[in-house]
Amino acid sequence: MVEDAPYPQQSAPSPTAAEAERGERLRRISPTRTLEFGEHRLTYLPDGFVQLIPRAWFPETGGGDWQRHGEHLDRDGYLVASVGSLLVEHRGRALLIDTGYGPRRTAPADSYPFLGAEEGGRLPAGLAAHGLAPEAVDTVAFTHLHEDHVGWAFAPDSTGSGLLFGSARFVTSATEWRGWHGAPSAAAARHLQQNAVGASDGQEIFPGVRAWNTPGHTLGHTSYIISSGGRRLVVIGDALHSAVQVERPEWRVLVDSARDVSVDSRLRILRELSAPDTLGFGGHFADVLFGRVVTDGSHRRWEALDSGE
Repeated sequence: MVEDAPYPQQSAPSPTAAEAERGERLRRISPTRTLEFGEHRLTYLPDGFVQLIPRAWFPETGGGDWQRHGEHLDRDGYLVASVGSLLVEHRGRALLIDTGYGPRRTAPADSYPFLGAEEGGRLPAGLAAHGLAPEAVDTVAFTHLHEDHVGWAFAPDSTGSGLLFGSARFVTSATEWRGWHGAPSAAAARHLQQNAVGASDGQEIFPGVRAWNTPGHTLGHTSYIISSGGRRLVVIGDALHSAVQVERPEWRVLVDSARDVSVDSRLRILRELSAPDTLGFGGHFADVLFGRVVTDGSHRRWEALDSGE
């Protein structure tokens, strides 16, 4: 059990079945979920998970905060974060946004002091079950280049001489590419030399998908806005790691490169998500990845969509 597990909750009325299901979804990782979105089909493909230690991840919070928001914590006191990819399909083309953690598992003792376990490995099987071969993906876009977002991007193909997504352009902001530590293999270096794209703010990187600069978590962090059928969906990336931040965007995050800038980006994203006909995708939001921001007076909250809504 992590040290900052929530304080015991005061007695409350028994939840309804719908409330109980929502609570469970806040504390478990997401399975594959699909959203039909105008001319686009959006599918979350799971790769694994990461456990966040709440008072280490949000170092300015205390036990009282997690007593009030204890519905977000699992039985061991962790914030559960899904890790995977968003597959965007449009007229026979395929875009992947982020590529999970890759084929490995890191135990808590070997991880960072603000994390529990971290695990990946499921993305290729998810693509296969969806009927899509890796070579059918023509664009891979990254919100940023942390290890739980690029895990499969630089994995070798079946021959070992190329990359799993060797037919794809690799897209993120120019700032993010400049701040990266470099290709992990010779095959990756060759691929990036020919296929890396530094997207500018507002640039369309795939039909109906535009880059949106949202710095803070990293200096080059990029969200994406998908427009289709008169609606928009904001791919949040790591500007927010948990649905609790919709209610508490001012909470600074230990691992953000520029914490105050990140707060500003969160507030911009929440204003955008409060607009009519606008949905969101929070890639780490447990099993409430697709949702909308609902505002009651000055209070914001995340309302998860049912699969297929």
